[in-house]
Amino acid sequence: MKKEFSINLLDLVLSLATAIDLVSTVVADHHKRVAYIALSLGEELGLSHEELENLVLAGSLHDIGALSLKERIDTLEFELANSKNHAELGYRFLRQFPLLEGVADIVRYHHVYWEDGKGAKVDGSDVPAASHLIHLADRISVSIDPRRHVLIQAQDIYQKIRENAGRMFVPEYVEAFEKLSAREYFWMDAASPSIELALRRRIKSDAAKLSLEEMSNLSQVFTRIVDFKSTFTSTHSSGVAATAEALARIMGFSDIECSYMNIAGHLHDLGKLAVPAEILEKPSALSEEEFSVIRGHTFYTRQVLESMGDLGVITEWATAHHERLNGSGYPGHEKHEDLSAGARIISVADVFTALTENRPYRKGMGKDEALEVLQEMADTSALDSSVVSQLRQNFDEINDARIAAQKVAAKEYDEMVKSLNLS
Repeated sequence: MKKEFSINLLDLVLSLATAIDLVSTVVADHHKRVAYIALSLGEELGLSHEELENLVLAGSLHDIGALSLKERIDTLEFELANSKNHAELGYRFLRQFPLLEGVADIVRYHHVYWEDGKGAKVDGSDVPAASHLIHLADRISVSIDPRRHVLIQAQDIYQKIRENAGRMFVPEYVEAFEKLSAREYFWMDAASPSIELALRRRIKSDAAKLSLEEMSNLSQVFTRIVDFKSTFTSTHSSGVAATAEALARIMGFSDIECSYMNIAGHLHDLGKLAVPAEILEKPSALSEEEFSVIRGHTFYTRQVLESMGDLGVITEWATAHHERLNGSGYPGHEKHEDLSAGARIISVADVFTALTENRPYRKGMGKDEALEVLQEMADTSALDSSVVSQLRQNFDEINDARIAAQKVAAKEYDEMVKSLNLS
């Protein structure tokens, strides 16, 4: 197994943007639209390739801190009543990953008004020029009504933006937008369902080399972005990662395989970016449609991970956590002969963690009750009996690892909630 990964940052970010915008048709392609508009503005202003790439990355992730569907829809208002929390949270997520530190600063201030130059600083800190470009691109994007042909709206949108030059937007950037708005192809691309192709035609990104340690760090960043959408999922992936790694070590996996297992555990629910927090936090049984949304998350996990490059068994293990040996699982309904030892371990780790942690509709189970459920699933060939047996024999060791990891995640979540005054 390799100790270095080749990651194309643009591919990864655009795939994340797709997943984030799947929470509702109302926000479909919003992130990529903002990235395209910001890129077009940056080209008009003569920015360097590095500056343009950062604009695309920031535009594609600018609302990553808006965790609920309501908050996402609220961001579509032209003037927001409260924009600080989601921008600050997005900054805190992104700054943890070195390759996105510069993008994090842009995201943090992307709703700052220009206020005739006062918006160049906030609380004594410089606001990146790119933040003001993203703000302008964002407000242009939310002004496009998908129910009407975009060219009919073009002049009205420009007038709306021009009326707010100096107050909301940097006048120089509005002048650049004036030139863009006169070009039909700009509007047609901005409103196109194939907007990702328009982006890829204009911007290229080289692959970055990540060590195993850096890949592990990235997986933990993603864990926070996904799990912090809800109080009830805030520690889940950390628990799965710790449980799966402990099981793998007990079952004779090598050190590097155990590291891979930990990464897969942190990434297994990445597709839940496409699931509204309102569904994750629902205190009663899910409707058939809501459960269908949940079931789709494993597909999007695979989609995002495959966009990152060749992660090998990490992708296989992470996306198989809802497969069952008897073929009753999803998304591939694979059976025992198709499921590797690693896939079987992460399935048990996911079920075990889900059983023992608190959920909206029940308290976490104790040792005897959790082991009884796991054994029933092993007896019906849903889970691998040998993995369940190892968990039973080493219950205290594995459970202690899960609890320790989830305590760390819970502390981080609580600190975030308190510092941002979140409910």
